[in-house]
Amino acid sequence: MTTIGHTAGAQAPEIATDVTFNVRRYGATGDGKTVDTPAINRAIDAVAAAGGGLLFFPAGTYLSFTIHLRSNVDLHLSQGCTILAADSPKPGESTGYNGGAYDAAEANAPWDAFEDYGHSHWNNSLFVGVDIANFSILGPGLIHGKGLSRGSAPGQVAPGYSSFVAEQAGVGNKAIALKNCRHVTLRDVSILKGGHFAVLATGVDNLTLDNLRIDTDRDGLDIDCCRNVRISNCTVNSPWDDGICPKSSYALGYARATENVTISNCFVTGAYQLGSVIEGRWKKFPDGAAPHNGRIKCGTESNGGFRNITISNCVIEGSKGIALETADGAIVEDIAISNITMREITDAPLFLRLNRRNRGPKDSMRAGSLRRVLISNIVSSDSAGSTASVFSGIPGNVIEDVQLSGCYFQHRGLGHPKDPSKPLLDWRTRQVPELEEEYPDPNRFGQTPSHGFFLRHLKQIAMSHVEIAPLNNDPRPAFWLEDVQRADFFAITAPPQPNFALRNVSDFRILWSRAAKDTTLQQVLNQTL
Repeated sequence: MTTIGHTAGAQAPEIATDVTFNVRRYGATGDGKTVDTPAINRAIDAVAAAGGGLLFFPAGTYLSFTIHLRSNVDLHLSQGCTILAADSPKPGESTGYNGGAYDAAEANAPWDAFEDYGHSHWNNSLFVGVDIANFSILGPGLIHGKGLSRGSAPGQVAPGYSSFVAEQAGVGNKAIALKNCRHVTLRDVSILKGGHFAVLATGVDNLTLDNLRIDTDRDGLDIDCCRNVRISNCTVNSPWDDGICPKSSYALGYARATENVTISNCFVTGAYQLGSVIEGRWKKFPDGAAPHNGRIKCGTESNGGFRNITISNCVIEGSKGIALETADGAIVEDIAISNITMREITDAPLFLRLNRRNRGPKDSMRAGSLRRVLISNIVSSDSAGSTASVFSGIPGNVIEDVQLSGCYFQHRGLGHPKDPSKPLLDWRTRQVPELEEEYPDPNRFGQTPSHGFFLRHLKQIAMSHVEIAPLNNDPRPAFWLEDVQRADFFAITAPPQPNFALRNVSDFRILWSRAAKDTTLQQVLNQTL
């Protein structure tokens, strides 16, 4: 391989005659002890000054604080290369490893009042790119966020790691943070323990995330206020937080939608011990040792909205399910979810939530909407039985136009050894709280009075060829409908018992189903079929 560059200490970069540069030519040691930050940044600047090209990292461990990405510069982390995040300053100290520190978090007032600290700052990260274009980080090397803070969320610090305070000066908080960038590719790289976010992309257009392996103790991929995004072939293990998470916060100082996003051919889980996925050991947690979060979720930050999103051909295991959430006035529309297998989901396999937490500037708040959602070819097995899939708007603001087809939902049922929830004393009188202004999460509703779907404040819901299959007997109906207008059920299968609890439902039809006899009702206040 031809490498063009200049040695450490030279006054100016050479004129490039090739597109490949070697970081070692700029003084980087890769010995795992020397802080290589100055040499790495010097090399990146040289590549940019030469008009762009590829900066090659040979095998080695490059200990570093903040690395500044530049336009037209591709980084190639070779096999055997590790970019190791140096230890941040410990609580009460001003410097970290060898007197170093990460870049200071930039000011972002007043917008930082409307989202968590980690969403509002980018500079305090291992890799930072702000207002740049046409760059990439390519594998197959490893980014290890050992010295980064995982944020303020509670959780056990993994053995061999230290706890750092994200808000403290000099502390690194994210593995890769991008803001207002264009034409970005992250491919083939592995990220171990990526801080609060392994990847935080805010206001990034034309973003490709492909074949990434992420094994972390907070969020995996957070795609915030981004357009034209392709997430494919990625593996994300994130037991303590979300795996793949489109968001639309107010961090940019205005509401910007996340739109034109495809998530395909990915494996998302929260079941495996930190590091075991990267190592290929795939060691699961003992029962009760981790919250098994994981999941694919649009939200919770939802000021700008989500449009034109597809989630397809994904495997989800040992985590929460798929969630679409609008809590902060967002418009969520034109969503397609298809060809998904789920196993051991810890709460609701599907969660659609429209409420009004309204975390944002008061003068920007509006009533949100959630509409035009198509879900097909879902297989969910061995999920928790206490909480049904929840589709819930709020009084006066309903979810609209949702269709499900070709889906199978198997859950443990009440009393299963893995899910020992006690049966409700009387599911008929169970009042599920509205929680109009709360953080949207299915667990906050508590045990639902149905074991398949809890549907509330909806208009135009249709299901066809859907089966609800509890492993244990469950006395609750498979479906609970409350304040629902126009509901069509065709070829529905559930155990032979009363399966449809109807509360203030209009224009209701069941046809050709094993779950109930053919029925058409124009208006019903309180009836169970």
